[in-house]
Amino acid sequence: MRYIIIGAGAVGATIGGRLAEAGGEVVLVARGAHAEALRADGLRLTTADGTRTHRLPVVTGPAELGELRPDDVLLLAVKTQDAVAALDAWGDAEVAGGGTAAQRLPVLCAQNGVESERLALRRFARVYGVCVWLPSTFLEPGVVSALCAPLTGILHVGLAAGGTDAVSRAVAADLGKAGFEAPVVEDVMRWKYAKLLGNLGNAVQATTGPEPDAAKAALLGRAVGEAKAAFAAAGIAYASEAEQADARDGKVNQPPGVRGGSSWQSLARGTGSVEADYLNGEISLLGRLHGVPTPVNDVLRHAANIFAREGLPPGAMSIADLTALADEAAARSQALSSK
Repeated sequence: MRYIIIGAGAVGATIGGRLAEAGGEVVLVARGAHAEALRADGLRLTTADGTRTHRLPVVTGPAELGELRPDDVLLLAVKTQDAVAALDAWGDAEVAGGGTAAQRLPVLCAQNGVESERLALRRFARVYGVCVWLPSTFLEPGVVSALCAPLTGILHVGLAAGGTDAVSRAVAADLGKAGFEAPVVEDVMRWKYAKLLGNLGNAVQATTGPEPDAAKAALLGRAVGEAKAAFAAAGIAYASEAEQADARDGKVNQPPGVRGGSSWQSLARGTGSVEADYLNGEISLLGRLHGVPTPVNDVLRHAANIFAREGLPPGAMSIADLTALADEAAARSQALSSK
């Protein structure tokens, strides 16, 4: 199979580079200065076992690649706010022998949150979820690091609608050769909903900085509490903390040092957007659909989006100020519910 990595950022480039190291055929899809750097100097990927430069085919869209092959696998790794544009562009691409990518090719959604699978299922006949546990950093065009060991990451794989098949098993086998553990699971979205709980803290990191402290942990705990109440009201199952610990502990150890997550990195690169609408905003959506107040997640979504739109540097807000906004929102929500 040839892997077309749509969105060769921190996660996409790490997966693509590692697959290439293991002998896989990989095409990177990128934009702007990052695409230029990848073409000119290759992908400089640093993992726990060193830095290597991968000179791989790089395109900005399907027109540059030409007709797709029946054995192509599309791996979607753009942020969710960019997913529709990518899915539409690649879904209409023609495949050798007839038909389009949306009709014939598998697309794997390797993103935070749970919305991309729904977006893809509206367009593609064959959609797979990937629960990404892959701490990685992308701050400079052409340069990506993923320093966990002994495994580079853990990527649960399965059909988005539930179940497994030969493609999910073949992809998992390739990922296994490339330094990942890739469990093939019947319920991949249950794992992705569990991962979403941790990603609710991305907005806290982005606005107040990645350094851990008790106040940040407390605010994240309140956001997670709202999410669990919304999941319960919606009848959504998610993998337990014990299951996640059993799957990951001792396998993806990070070296010492504070690193910002994906939203922090988006602000640091000045991309103009973050994925808060599909992380904290997912909880706000569920809360509104099922009558569960979500004031903390509402505030976190709003604050992260303001930072992105106005080009504010990551960490420019104090956790005290962010917590105060959440407290005010919670008080308003309580007052409205008591009327």
